[in-house]
Amino acid sequence: MSLLSDLINLNLSDSTEKIIAEYIWVGGSGMDIRSKARTLPGPVTDPSKLPKWNYDGSSTGQAPGEDSEVILYPQAIFKDPFRRGNNILVMCDCYTPQGEPIPTNKRFNAAKIFSNPAVAAEEPWYGIEQEYTLLQKDVKWPLGWPVGGFPGPQGPYYCAAGADKSFGRDIVDAHYKACLYAGINISGINGEVMPGQWEFQVGPSVGISAADEVWIARYILERITEIAGVVLSFDPKPIPGDWNGAGAHTNYSTKSMRNDGGYEVIKKAVEKLGLRHKEHIAAYGEGNERRLTGRHETADINTFTWGVANRGASVRVGRDTEKNGKGYFEDRRPASNMDPYVVTSMVAETTILWKPT
Repeated sequence: MSLLSDLINLNLSDSTEKIIAEYIWVGGSGMDIRSKARTLPGPVTDPSKLPKWNYDGSSTGQAPGEDSEVILYPQAIFKDPFRRGNNILVMCDCYTPQGEPIPTNKRFNAAKIFSNPAVAAEEPWYGIEQEYTLLQKDVKWPLGWPVGGFPGPQGPYYCAAGADKSFGRDIVDAHYKACLYAGINISGINGEVMPGQWEFQVGPSVGISAADEVWIARYILERITEIAGVVLSFDPKPIPGDWNGAGAHTNYSTKSMRNDGGYEVIKKAVEKLGLRHKEHIAAYGEGNERRLTGRHETADINTFTWGVANRGASVRVGRDTEKNGKGYFEDRRPASNMDPYVVTSMVAETTILWKPT
C-alpha cells in the first residue's frame, strides 16, 4: 500500500493536464485566512483567465444565512509549494453577487488608491517586516517556553543559535523556502527578541503586490505550522509584561524619495503622517495599544515622533537615507495583525494624495 506521503507527493503532470487551484481569501475577522480548492483543465498564469467562484459567507462571518453567497474574484497567482507542479495558489477578494465589494474586502479600496495616476507615477515600494509568535498547540504558550513558566530574560534570543535560545527554526526555514518557491519576494528572516518569536520580510514590492504577497506568505505559514502541530499567533502582545510585542514595520519609499533631493520629500511625508496619526493608529491593527507603550522598542501610541536611527520613534529614518539625502523610511507603528492592504494604501494616500488644509 502507498504511504500517505507518496500520495500527497504525486506528480499530476505525469498523468493529466489538469491542475489544482487553491482559492484563498480573508475571512470575516480580518485575520482568518480561508481557502478551498478546485480542478482546472490546464495551467493558468493570468488571474483574469481564472473563473470566479463562490463560498458560504454565513460560515465566515461575511454574509447572513438567508443570503449567504459571496463571490471570489481571482487577483494574483502564486506557485503552490505544497502540491507543486503546475498547481497554484490564488489570492482572491470578495464581492456580493451584484458585484459590490463586501465590507471586509480591504483590497478593493487599496486597488483604487494604487491605480490613481499620481500614486502609480510615484511607484511606491514597500518592505514589510512581519513578526509572529509560535505557540505550543495544547497550552497556547510560546514554543520553547516551560509550560506554565518563563524562560530567562530577553537578550540571548535575538538572531541566536542553539537549542536553548532558538525555537522553531525548522518551521521558519521551511516557510522561507516555500515562499521563494511560490514567487513571493521574501527578502529575509530572523529570530526576534522574545523567544519563540520570528520575523520574515517581504519586499521591496511595488504597490498592491506587496499586500498580496504578505497575505500569501501568511497563508503558507499557517499551512506549515498546521503540518508541524504548532499554533501561529499574530497577536501584537502575546505575553504581557517585560516581553517584546510583535509588529509589522512598514518600510516605504516613492520615486521622488529615491531620487536626488528625496530626503526633503521624506520629511514632508513624515510630517503628513504625524498630522494623521490618530487615523493611522485606528487602522494599524487590533490590540496595538498593548504593544505601543513607549517601551520594548516602540513609541507611545498617543504621541507621534520620528528620528534618525531611533527604534523608539513612530517613524524611523535610516542613517544611510540621511547620509545619501534620499532613500526610504520605516513606519514602526503597524501591529503584527494589521491588514497590509489597509496599511500600504493608507501610507500612499496620506503621503501622495492627501493635502492638509
